[in-house]
Amino acid sequence: MDENKKLVMIFKNSAGKKVTISIEDPKDDLTEEQIKNAMDTIVAKNVFKKNDYALVEAVGAQIVTTQTTDYDLVL
Repeated sequence: MDENKKLVMIFKNSAGKKVTISIEDPKDDLTEEQIKNAMDTIVAKNVFKKNDYALVEAVGAQIVTTQTTDYDLVL
């Protein structure tokens, strides 16, 4: 069984829509303050645009953990 983690950062863009940015395999000791600082930097420096709409606000973040079980289907 494989376990995967990703950091999902949720922003609001200038059109008022939510936009997510995901980062695979975030550090285990990542703090809420570090995530907030990174998100604020992304907004302040206008690092990303989607469909010509700038990210204007950090809304939330979450660490998502998924477990995958592969089956060979050879019986």
